[in-house]
Amino acid sequence: MSDEWISALGRYARRLHASAGTGHHVASPLGAWLLLALAGRACAKPDPQLTEVLGIDPRRAATIAAELLEQPHPAVAAATAVWHGPSADPDGLAGWRAGLPASTGTGPLPDQAGLDRWARDHTFGLIDRFPLGAGPDVVLMLASALATKVSWEHPFEVAPAAALGAGSPWAGRLDRVLRTPEHGHEAFVTRDADAGELIVHAAASADGLRVFSVAAGADVPPETVIAAAYRVAAGAEKVSLFDLPLGEGPLWDLREEREASRSREFHSAVLPCWSATSDLDLTAPGLGFGAASRVLGPLAGTSGEAFDARQSAMARYGRYGFEAAAVTGWATLTMMPPTVVVRRAELRFGHAYAVVAVAAQDGPWDGVPVFSAWVSEPASVSEKDQD
Repeated sequence: MSDEWISALGRYARRLHASAGTGHHVASPLGAWLLLALAGRACAKPDPQLTEVLGIDPRRAATIAAELLEQPHPAVAAATAVWHGPSADPDGLAGWRAGLPASTGTGPLPDQAGLDRWARDHTFGLIDRFPLGAGPDVVLMLASALATKVSWEHPFEVAPAAALGAGSPWAGRLDRVLRTPEHGHEAFVTRDADAGELIVHAAASADGLRVFSVAAGADVPPETVIAAAYRVAAGAEKVSLFDLPLGEGPLWDLREEREASRSREFHSAVLPCWSATSDLDLTAPGLGFGAASRVLGPLAGTSGEAFDARQSAMARYGRYGFEAAAVTGWATLTMMPPTVVVRRAELRFGHAYAVVAVAAQDGPWDGVPVFSAWVSEPASVSEKDQD
């Protein structure tokens, strides 16, 4: 899969998370991007506004969306649907619908119970209500659903919350947090042109999902950290611990010892459990659904000036695994061994940080970010997970 479109998805993610605000939230920029890409199939020639939001030619985006949907990832359930209301022009939509991926469901607009059932059926029951209503003003509705439920290949250990560091605002609020096991997790320090020094932790599932946690300095804006997290997930150059100052700081505690070892650098990480649910308004001009509605609206017999777009998302991150889901809805409306010096760093996710879940598999899903979050409301390890 081309790095070009994944970089474009990262830029779109920055827009979407900035629109969501600086509070604790979770989203699937990919879920929104997929719907815009399906609209790209309707472009007889490149649409400047849709191209700018998607980051690539809309017709190329439509091809990428089809590849993702037709070659599903084993750890990510993905579905799309297109429904028309009674006032839609079926003949005008026929050519566009014929070019949609074969797995995309089509037909008359379901009632609210049917929409809610579609959301549950395609998210393992994690999302129980569709984000839009089935009102009489709906001419055309598009939907996407993404979901994952994975177990870590190597579960976390448990540590006292004090391990987050004396400077962490969470250390006094929480009881127990997560600590990386001796093997099986990745942790490192890197530098980003926009976000500065970053600490990174990555946990993996056996079926090919890696979840990156990325923290910068507490004064770096959330959208900057999230954008950096997408770049880190695509690949980042690691900073040697020997290039960092010894001692305790807000992002790590770095000490130096002398011992017999073949390795010279060791990393561990401590971070909290967390969960989030979000209902996001996607109608902001920079998120592209206005442009896409103007492309698709005329095919359905409406101007496309009136539209609605929303996403419901959730995620849970804990000792044994990760689960997340998002349903995105968009509707056009009738209105519109020698003795060596070694260094050991414990990376401390002790203030708000970004999370990106990335699919890993040969084929179209390889390296694709599926979910992302801004974690500012942590949770302790539950009592049942402390044993």
